[in-house]
Amino acid sequence: MTPDALPEKTPIELWYGARKQSNLQTPATTATQLPAKDRGMGIKTAIQGEPGSFSHEAALRLVDDPVIVPCALSADAFSALAEGAVSAAVIPIENSLAGSVSEHFDLLLTHDVVVEREALLRIRHNLIAISGTSIGEIDRVFSHPVALAQCRRFLADHPRMESYAFYDTAGSVKQLVELRDRHAAAIASEAAAQYYGAQILQADIEDNPENYTRFFLVRRTKDAVADRASNKVSVAFSVENRAGSLVSALAELSALGVNLTKIESRPVHGRPWEYIFYVDCQIHAEEEATRVLDALRPHCSMVKELGRYQEAAKPPSQS
Repeated sequence: MTPDALPEKTPIELWYGARKQSNLQTPATTATQLPAKDRGMGIKTAIQGEPGSFSHEAALRLVDDPVIVPCALSADAFSALAEGAVSAAVIPIENSLAGSVSEHFDLLLTHDVVVEREALLRIRHNLIAISGTSIGEIDRVFSHPVALAQCRRFLADHPRMESYAFYDTAGSVKQLVELRDRHAAAIASEAAAQYYGAQILQADIEDNPENYTRFFLVRRTKDAVADRASNKVSVAFSVENRAGSLVSALAELSALGVNLTKIESRPVHGRPWEYIFYVDCQIHAEEEATRVLDALRPHCSMVKELGRYQEAAKPPSQS
């Protein structure tokens, strides 16, 4: 059947997670399936999601000419790294509007990996459809739930468009191009539209232009390259379940004159009401990171360094 012979509205089975397959049976692409021009000549780098995603863009900034290895789930990307199938992984860790990606903190803690670099990526959302489609034809919009949430105003202004959660922004573009559905659109990056040969119907539809995601380049601990110019360290620690233990640990950092730029807590699995704390500290020399770790250990039951790296430059304000 040719695309022109398709029914006016082709049913789309939603992917709420990458393990759930659509009727096209198209899981996340593997590196060997990418067009030769897109395979790169550098190290194999895992991302969660499809080519053309924001993670793909971040990988191109953090790695010189990477061989992109798309993975269905973030856990798959970390497993590929741990098993040596790839040499690095690029993961989003925090969005300026949506907050932290909690799962990725857990994965950093449970794998023998470290953060080698970070980058900030400006997130620009676009309404994307197959070529030749007009915006008036669209009645369904697919994207990752976070992307949909960041475009609420646009969707409210277009009540005819019903939004559906999808496992990946770029994956939603890939799917609509394969289905050739003129009544469906996706919210994703300009790179996704270019990669899959789709058309941007309206650009920059996000509610807030101050939309940035911080990405980490993660390597196996034994393979990571130390950066003598590091000015930031990320640490995970847990404290004894007694009064004042967290205050005592943080007081040690304050006594060192360390600037704490982030603190995040995550529950300890299987141990209710106990928490792992994640902190980012600015440092002026690499040795200062060692002093941070030494200061925490007397007050903590567990301390793990997640990485020393150069802090990504903050973007200028859009206001």
